[in-house]
Amino acid sequence: MSVKAPKRAARPAGKIVGILSRKRTLYTTSRMVEAARARGHKAIVLDTLRCTIGLAQGGARLDYEGRPLPRLDVVIPRIGASITPYGLAVVNQLDMMGVPVLNNSVPIARSRDKLRCLQLLARFGVDIPRTVVTRDRSEVPAALKRIGGLPAILKLIQGTQGVGVMIAHTLEEIEGILGTMKDLGQEILLQEFIHESRGQDVRALVVGDQVVGAMRRRARAGEFRSNLHRGGEGKPVVLPKAYAEIAVRATRIMGLEVAGVDMLETRGGPKVMEVNSSPGFEGLERATHVDAAGRIVEHAVQFAEASATGWSRQRLI
Repeated sequence: MSVKAPKRAARPAGKIVGILSRKRTLYTTSRMVEAARARGHKAIVLDTLRCTIGLAQGGARLDYEGRPLPRLDVVIPRIGASITPYGLAVVNQLDMMGVPVLNNSVPIARSRDKLRCLQLLARFGVDIPRTVVTRDRSEVPAALKRIGGLPAILKLIQGTQGVGVMIAHTLEEIEGILGTMKDLGQEILLQEFIHESRGQDVRALVVGDQVVGAMRRRARAGEFRSNLHRGGEGKPVVLPKAYAEIAVRATRIMGLEVAGVDMLETRGGPKVMEVNSSPGFEGLERATHVDAAGRIVEHAVQFAEASATGWSRQRLI
């Protein structure tokens, strides 16, 4: 008499994960490719600017390097600030074709516009640095009073990695910067300077509804911006519950599935400065040893499977 061996549980079929990125050699992109392959999935890197959008009555298509786009189960967009308009168009096209996209175009656009991001956070009760936007130079003295006086932070509405972030110590500096930026067609946020932050902030990486890793970033000597691209230093931090909850809430308000949430530490609790829809995580992985790439890929696969069943996450807006 023979005994049949018990059947092994069927292994879930691997997914085809597309990654929209200008370069596959970028740390974040290469790590996600590595993480996808390690989990039995196929990763395809697509240069956003080599995608061609095609539209006709009743249909939409996307070609890549002159050929029809291969089948994709889910796409993870890495849309850099320099290609935001076309990147959003490509993400929209994928959505029209029924391809699940982790971070869709509307949430990306919301977060990329610093003013719109702050407007939404304020509307839903998230604490943010006091902020004023004005194009009238005569209103600057009154605006300064609203944000607590000098020094003040000035930020371009569009900008990443600390680019377009300035500090002004005099009224004349602010008026000069506003005048120059107005001539260049740029809008500026005037924001309170949080003295107690002492040149440091907290970056939390949110995936789904969880903070998967966080670090405290400290500015290098002589610099007030704590961005790692500006020479800042990152060290791992265990977030207090209030900080983790506000990071997840800010991500949900934006409508994002993956986000880097930047917060200032104050005596009154966290103040959210920015929500980044395409967060780099090289510094965070090295500081915390968290497998951020793996967590993002795993969530992308779960998102694709949920999308196939018609499930959608409830968002605040």
